[in-house]
Amino acid sequence: MQTPLFLILFLIALTSLCDTINQLFLKSTIDSLNFQPTFNILKILKFIWRLVRIPRLWIGFIFSVISLCIWLFVLSKSDLNFAFSADSMHYIFIALASGLILKEHISRLRLVGTLVIVLGIILVSL
Repeated sequence: MQTPLFLILFLIALTSLCDTINQLFLKSTIDSLNFQPTFNILKILKFIWRLVRIPRLWIGFIFSVISLCIWLFVLSKSDLNFAFSADSMHYIFIALASGLILKEHISRLRLVGTLVIVLGIILVSL
């Protein structure tokens, strides 16, 4: 029995949503540390120690693992070229989340590009 297209698209959207949540947690974690790149090994190790002690980092990783599990199921039920094209939804989710949650500026050109991605997802889904 073939898995319904609606279910596959829902699961792809869910994995994209989990990826987006992961990225939001990672971004907020790194921003909270005021990261300054350096080539001093001691400072790098101290930074890594501070980083791994922040719960948001681990929450982000949990969402990443959930996304991976869903994605593996999707790959077992659909063609890679379809699934990977439809997975471009994460570009849309990231653009929306970065504007709404992180209050980042989204230029008109980037908004148009995101809308073109939406159109492409619709065409691939048909």
